[in-house]
Amino acid sequence: MDKKVTVVGAGNVGATAAQRLAEKELCDVVLVDIVEGVPQGKALDLTEAAPIEKHDAHVTGSNGYEETAGSDIVIITAGIPRKPGMSRDDLISTNAGIIKSVTKQIVKYSPNAILIIVSNPLDAMCHVAFDASGFPKNRVIGMAGVLDSARFRAFIAMELNVSVENTHAFVLGGHGDTMVPLPRYSTVAGIPITELISKERIAELVDRTANGGAEIVGLLKTGSAYYAPASAAVEMAESILKDKKKVLPCAAYLQGEYGINDLYIGVPVKLGKDGVEQVIEITLTEEEKTALMKSAAAVQGLKDDLAKLG
Repeated sequence: MDKKVTVVGAGNVGATAAQRLAEKELCDVVLVDIVEGVPQGKALDLTEAAPIEKHDAHVTGSNGYEETAGSDIVIITAGIPRKPGMSRDDLISTNAGIIKSVTKQIVKYSPNAILIIVSNPLDAMCHVAFDASGFPKNRVIGMAGVLDSARFRAFIAMELNVSVENTHAFVLGGHGDTMVPLPRYSTVAGIPITELISKERIAELVDRTANGGAEIVGLLKTGSAYYAPASAAVEMAESILKDKKKVLPCAAYLQGEYGINDLYIGVPVKLGKDGVEQVIEITLTEEEKTALMKSAAAVQGLKDDLAKLG
């Protein structure tokens, strides 16, 4: 492969992301984790699957960062996962330290990489990586909206018994309970869902989307979602690696867009070889603006908590 992607964190999300990157033949993959043997073992397992899955991507496992040198993209999934009853915000102190340390190592070996942040609390961890890396804002991006909109799309498809390929949805705002799904911009084969589903039922689907991660944590009891988060991160990576310029909802650093300043928040962006190539501003109703500002205020609170940690 002529492209290289590092995945930091060889847990369920990281290992699944590595698998999908390799099986799509998007790049060679380096899987990094601090636990000795785990990234090496999972990389070897994926390598042994390659003849069956018919791909020639190289997958390497490492406990250090030397082998990550020259990565085009680094997907950061490291950190402690949510446990039942734990909010994303509860994770902030521990994961901030992990993300800061990881980012400094990445910058040392891959100064031109684009960072895709997956670790929670997502929006806050984007700020940690942004500050620690010193990278321009277009090269530090958060994976949130792609996952949240995929959940919304899945629920819409289930509700209407239609193909998921026909469903399209946008979710704005922070990755958490204050996310802002937009039914007006959510469609089935171009038809707004507001014409296909009752207002009351849409509200229930919106609520399920906002609590999508917690629903899975509650069912699994000893872990959190990983198939869909990994797929979301890989869709972002693919758009960057192939310069596809897909418009995807991602956590991006805003400087005036949507009336929000110096904050990572989920918005539609164009993703290409330079990372975030454009923040797309869509027209919001007063109700939607209010919901987005409420979400931004929640993210600002997390950013303020980070500042207190030092």
